[in-house]
Amino acid sequence: MRISKLGLLGALACVLALPAAAQTMQTGPTKPSPSVTTTKPAPASSLVDINTAAEDELDKLPGVGPTRAKAIIKGRPYNGKDDLVNRKILTPSVYNGIKNKIIAKQG
Repeated sequence: MRISKLGLLGALACVLALPAAAQTMQTGPTKPSPSVTTTKPAPASSLVDINTAAEDELDKLPGVGPTRAKAIIKGRPYNGKDDLVNRKILTPSVYNGIKNKIIAKQG
């Protein structure tokens, strides 16, 4: 059996035009890999405002504790939540753990 170049190119074009999911021969539902999933930021109503939050609210954030909560309060006001790292109040690792849970509202 002989396949012409045009026939082969046409078949290849059809395969390349299919969505990636159609090209795989998997059956049944698949779960996204952990690297594909992302964490969603908390809704605005549940965010802790670092410019107005009480010490006990800040203390509840993971990795903050009472000493860092007091330091956050002492350093107010903040122009942005990244000021916590820029001013060396929090380490980058602690900040990365809470950045989706905090906000710095301007008042």
